Amino acid sequence: MSETINGARIVLETLHRLGVTDMFGYPGGAVIPIYDEIYSFPDIKHYFVRHEQGAAHAADGYARVSGKVGVCLATSGPGATNLVTGIMTAYMDSVPMLAITGQVGRALIGKDSFQEADIQGITMPITKHNYLVQDIHDLPRIIKEAYFIAGTGRPGPVLIDIPKDIQTTSISMAEYNKLFEVPIHLEGYDPTYKGHQGQIKKAATLIKNAKRPLIIAGAGVLKSSAMDEIKELAEKANIPVCNTLVGLGSFPGDHELALGMVGMHGTVAANYSTEEADLVIAAGIRFHDRITGHPDFFCKKAKIIHIDIDPAEIDKNVTINVPIVGDLKQVLTELNALVEAATHDAWLGQIRAWQDEYPMVVPELVDGELNPQYVLSELNKIANRDAIIVTDVGQHQMWAAQFLTHKMPHTIVTSGGAGTMGYGLPAAIGAQIGAPTKQVILVVGDGGFQMTFEELMMVKQYDLPIKIIIINNGFLGMVRQWQEIFNKRRYSYVDLEMSPDFIKLADAFGLDAHRIESVEDFTSTFTNYITSDESIILDCRVKREENVLPMIPAGGTVSGMMGKKGVIGDE
Repeated sequence: MSETINGARIVLETLHRLGVTDMFGYPGGAVIPIYDEIYSFPDIKHYFVRHEQGAAHAADGYARVSGKVGVCLATSGPGATNLVTGIMTAYMDSVPMLAITGQVGRALIGKDSFQEADIQGITMPITKHNYLVQDIHDLPRIIKEAYFIAGTGRPGPVLIDIPKDIQTTSISMAEYNKLFEVPIHLEGYDPTYKGHQGQIKKAATLIKNAKRPLIIAGAGVLKSSAMDEIKELAEKANIPVCNTLVGLGSFPGDHELALGMVGMHGTVAANYSTEEADLVIAAGIRFHDRITGHPDFFCKKAKIIHIDIDPAEIDKNVTINVPIVGDLKQVLTELNALVEAATHDAWLGQIRAWQDEYPMVVPELVDGELNPQYVLSELNKIANRDAIIVTDVGQHQMWAAQFLTHKMPHTIVTSGGAGTMGYGLPAAIGAQIGAPTKQVILVVGDGGFQMTFEELMMVKQYDLPIKIIIINNGFLGMVRQWQEIFNKRRYSYVDLEMSPDFIKLADAFGLDAHRIESVEDFTSTFTNYITSDESIILDCRVKREENVLPMIPAGGTVSGMMGKKGVIGDE
């Protein structure tokens, strides 16, 4: 009798052959066959989350730091729908992810069966592609295709929904091997990697003639591994560089040409540069609203070169003068060969004047009270150069972007496009598993921490040395800030003073924790905790009503950028 293999084993065997070594999941009735087969694959380490959302976020964090496709697994119905927030988060930030869900048996689909959900339909707008497997003979091909699609072109999540009866159906091993060996052929899926030569020459001419050029480097630089090429372009032509939030680290933050983050809470120098530049080289960015403000007034004095692998991004939000569709690394390699060395002394002098006049400054500490900017500026002094900083979403996220110098690629993991509260802790877990030798530090607000703190059990279970810094201001800080500025301090349902005791909570999970309530306490303990080899939760009680500044109001312009005393330049 020939050896057979069932659908559940095909899933694991195919993932193993594709090189998957780690996955995150939560079991349920519709994936019991897959979980039963995990025993037979010791080379695939399964990490047991405590909520399916955590599985998606952990796979996301894993993918961002490792460069691999993150894999998560959940059951049908509510298990699958609990992945949706994490899938959307990965989709918005172009993170390669493979989400595998169980489904009720084929005979039960469409009959409102127990724990049935149309996860294919639900996730259609937030995946690069998705599949409902209808025939076991298609399963090897589908898994190979899904893995390939997730990690190629513009990366993103792909979902495979597998009915339970497919998982228990068998075919011969010989037939499986034959199916697995069939080359991938995807009609209509043909990402453009090589840029148009004429457009690249036009870009080189614009760079040559520019007097006030500016590079805006986004996450596309990281995804293309084009860090060396963007640095070569900046240094060769003496072009200053600012970053999007998720593009931080793609250009060394301590470089003399680095301007920091651009956009709503970007540095004054970065934002003023967009206002005065005569040429902008946009490398792997989406021109989303948190960067542009009012798009009709963004970079109005500049011609724009936009390099992106996704043609759908060209002219979507901002009119482009020279679009180049292609892989950034390839395009920049060719562009750099044409670009001539240049100096822009007057332009760089103006930028340095802005940096001197409007530096990012830690507010004065009053009566020993901690402020969040101080905590993060001190962290910046002691974190390893290649430490991976993971953030949740809110004020602390912006302060982490402003006061931490992101010197290395893939050292900030944060939810940019989706702005997903609760992302931080499971993403930090995925990041630590994806980069086990790196220092991983989570910066999280007291609000976002309460959304997914059940994943502390994973920190304990897998002995992960993550440092968790809670910026605890007793508010949903960013919402409170907007209510202060735009709603006359009507603080509607943002007060979090009634929160758990995070020290006791940590103890319940068997983890060490310490509360820091003053500068004196901070200076005597913080360094030791951050530089230790153990996990720690630090509950930093900071000034409650501190605002993230500068700030360009939503839909506003650089001319309306707000500082501590009002509109910058008018105070």
